[in-house]
Amino acid sequence: MLMIEQTDRISFGLFELDLAAGELWRAGHKVRLASQPFKVLTTLVAKPGEVVTREELQAKVWGDNVNIDFERALAGAVNKVREALGDSAENPRFIQTLTKRGYRFIAPVTFVRSPQKTAVVAPPGESEAETHEAAYTHPAVAEHRTDPFVGEVASSRSKPDRRRFLPLLLPIGLAALAFGLALVVVWFWKLRPDPGPLEIDQLTHTVAISAGPPNRENLLNLATDGNRILTSVMEGGRPRLSAISIGTGEVQNLPLPQELASSVLTDISRDGTRLLLKSHSSSASEQALWVVPSSGGSALRVGGVLAHDAAWMPDGASILYANGNDLAVIRLDDGVSTPFAKLNGRAFWMRWSPDGKVLRYTLQDPVSHNSGIWEMQSAGETPRRLLGLQEEQGAACCGSWTSDGSAYILQVGDNLWQLKGHGFTSSLSQLTNGPLRYLSPVTARIGSRIYFIGLDRPFGMQQFDARQGFHPAPAFLANASRVDYSRDGVWVAWTDNDQKLWRARAADGSDKVQLTPRYLEVFMAHWSPDSSRLAVMAREPGKVWRTYLVNADGGTPQPVLNENRNAADPGWSADGQSLVFGREPDLMGKESGSHAIQIVHLANMQTEMLPDSEGMFSPRWSPDGRWIVALSLNQQSVMIYDVAARRWKELARTSAADPIWSADSKAVYIHAFLAEKQPILKIDVPDGGMHVIADLNGFRDPAIVSYFFGGVTPANELLVQPKNGTGDLYTLDLKTR
Repeated sequence: MLMIEQTDRISFGLFELDLAAGELWRAGHKVRLASQPFKVLTTLVAKPGEVVTREELQAKVWGDNVNIDFERALAGAVNKVREALGDSAENPRFIQTLTKRGYRFIAPVTFVRSPQKTAVVAPPGESEAETHEAAYTHPAVAEHRTDPFVGEVASSRSKPDRRRFLPLLLPIGLAALAFGLALVVVWFWKLRPDPGPLEIDQLTHTVAISAGPPNRENLLNLATDGNRILTSVMEGGRPRLSAISIGTGEVQNLPLPQELASSVLTDISRDGTRLLLKSHSSSASEQALWVVPSSGGSALRVGGVLAHDAAWMPDGASILYANGNDLAVIRLDDGVSTPFAKLNGRAFWMRWSPDGKVLRYTLQDPVSHNSGIWEMQSAGETPRRLLGLQEEQGAACCGSWTSDGSAYILQVGDNLWQLKGHGFTSSLSQLTNGPLRYLSPVTARIGSRIYFIGLDRPFGMQQFDARQGFHPAPAFLANASRVDYSRDGVWVAWTDNDQKLWRARAADGSDKVQLTPRYLEVFMAHWSPDSSRLAVMAREPGKVWRTYLVNADGGTPQPVLNENRNAADPGWSADGQSLVFGREPDLMGKESGSHAIQIVHLANMQTEMLPDSEGMFSPRWSPDGRWIVALSLNQQSVMIYDVAARRWKELARTSAADPIWSADSKAVYIHAFLAEKQPILKIDVPDGGMHVIADLNGFRDPAIVSYFFGGVTPANELLVQPKNGTGDLYTLDLKTR
């Protein structure tokens, strides 16, 4: 390990400390940081992953200077460092506070020194001439696993005449020895030390590459024709398919017909001349497919098929497309479609190997939503699971072959990994390790480079009122995603970004309690009218979403219905004796049965279906019990049900998500997420008058391009979680590994 005294520079993520000059840089731009905060940062990064005590910081930074208020000076210096890094104490990416102990630097760190100061040993596969700097990458938190020993040959218990069996034993022994040596070589190769994350270069700095809407089926595609990266870029609040020059970072919008203005890229032909696009005219999963030149222009509709993803076949004359759980191939010349495979889930990111022999794809389970990489070699062949990393590393998805077919680059959780080899001889190594979210890798057409998107971590919860506009919500709600207040305003419950359910006093966040066990993933929760319990939409990993009842003081969650179908959006009747619930739309999980609104009576657990509610979801019962609102499955209409008259009508025609009732039952708030500026609307009940309460213009940070509507306070103030829905383009060279 290079000690800090021997180091010229220290890099972490997009940042670099120049120790000689006493400067902090971010992606080539100098960041202003005063002397004492710089010393604090240097002291912390010198011991990544370790606790640096307050006493150690005092000695390193302030020495014997006793004429200062040390506590205030240290807190101020740490705050200055966090401001420079864009970090926060509540959701740290770099500096973690350890109460009454000190601080810890939690991001991976690379210590770098110039070649003239030290001899450099090139890593495997890299010559000394190719090595420009000596670097040691220090992961802040490292896990070391060893696989069990393969085995050893047992000695014989009997002693027959050795001469009799010598001709037979000799070749067997030699074969066993060769096999054993092969095992040793393979296992040592697979368990060789991971050289650590590679150096990442940022190609764009002001380009807002669209990451798309935050749902589980949004797996952003990139493509390259060799000189450009093709993807969607935000312009005027809307995504536009664009080409980004790899050499200069210059962005050029592709001219497309009006009906494809919001289209989604799925693939590029092998010769780089034709793009395959999917319409995005609504929120429906299956959309029309189109072929357009890679420079833009006129579009050709691909037969009459609908698909949620598609890819070019190796012959360039036909297209593989995914509809529901089926794969099929359609020929472009005559539009004839033939079945290719029936799967156990929905396929995305279909990618053929360079030799056209192996198809790999991301498969999403329709119920559990877990994703993994699968492969098959020909039509009708039984697919096989390639990787099973969800349990240890996060969902695996979105892979691309290198140009020579020797490796497969994929996304696991928020980082990129490389898979080399096949079957028993395969090896998996991590390429990135934060601090950004890295996704959607695409490989160069020639050479060893890969390109990908880097996204910042989410913003904290924001609150909106007419006087202040958007401003930070109370600190205890910073990590909240969905928030619900009890009807008396005393308590607040929320789900956090880790899908856990909490409750606390609404006034100050005191009496904070986690209400659900670690094994449950919670999507949302609503208070009962008497504030004694909550109706919770949750699931065990890999299982269906169910409705649970949880006491306000905690305890074991009690399931309401024993169904093997997803049940969603539970809401209370005014008397607290019944729950309304719906089913999930396709974006959350494929439902083969009815999509109707139902009511379960808790006294006897009997259910009834609301009349004429087929094709609706996301129900919300008004606090006074008179109305139930729901959304159409395409999320283009807000419907309202008169409970007494047992009759539906359309309340408003607009894109809509996450309806929330006002406390007086006189209005419903919805997020018009597909409308320009994505406003939150207040819709009067029952006449349907619509009023814009807030939209994207209310955010001061230009990096915020989308947001999630998370709740309404008792004072009718909005709660939203801003989304940094755009990122920049990054690259790394696999050759340096």
